[in-house]
Amino acid sequence: MLQTDIEQGYHYQIIRRALSEIDAAGPGLTLDALAARMQLSPAHFQRLFTQWVGVSPKKYQQYLALDHARAVLRDRFTLLEAADQVGLSGTGRLHDLFVQWEAMTPGDYATGGAGRVIRYGWFDTAFGPALAMGTDRGLCGLAFGAETGRDAAMADLCARWPGADYLHDAEAIRPWVDAAFAQSGTTRLHMIGAPFQIKVWEALLRVPSGHVTSYSELAQAVGHPRATRAVGTAVGRNPVSFLIPCHRALRKSGALGGYHWGLPVKRAMLAWESARAEA
Repeated sequence: MLQTDIEQGYHYQIIRRALSEIDAAGPGLTLDALAARMQLSPAHFQRLFTQWVGVSPKKYQQYLALDHARAVLRDRFTLLEAADQVGLSGTGRLHDLFVQWEAMTPGDYATGGAGRVIRYGWFDTAFGPALAMGTDRGLCGLAFGAETGRDAAMADLCARWPGADYLHDAEAIRPWVDAAFAQSGTTRLHMIGAPFQIKVWEALLRVPSGHVTSYSELAQAVGHPRATRAVGTAVGRNPVSFLIPCHRALRKSGALGGYHWGLPVKRAMLAWESARAEA
């Protein structure tokens, strides 16, 4: 495990705790008070946050506030038709890295990945422990266990490919995982899903980091404007969270909607991306 991985996991835990404190105390919570609750000195706390997100803790508190999603929806809403026009379609540009992806064959989907060897491992990330899975062609699963727990995350991803053979081999997929969270290099994805789900995930890939879209906009983009609920279900079934950015889908009202791996993780992702976009 890299030292940077350990540090990023620690940063997430600090942010997770700070998020709860901010929600409970409101916007009047000072740096000194928040640092004390995190059992850190104000200087250390400020440095830790600034190094991680590129903005001060005070600014970051604004990103973590409950109404932040509404502000992003107002100021950085992505019309997917416009995203196509500026070259964000196709394989998609995401987190400042190129994601190359392909869909598994209909046969793989029908048999639940029978005969496929899927390698997996746990990694410490900025959003807590992440379970990554991959075939020989790319990552096919990415789950976050900070809220659900590791056992539940493992059971969830394995249930998506019940016919596959699973092999614990974190080093085999580490280069793809490192590229994803370091935001450099290329990460390959090997997706399994029904045709409608694949269309929704393709649309999500066109939403830039630091921006959001709505479930109704996604429904419009895939040619089924009245299928908002079905789109929401497809978003929730995304097997490669963060890389296919289901956390960037919000309700029209600005409410977060659901998130398969826990709303605190979704809010931390949105805050992290917003801070980096501004920085």
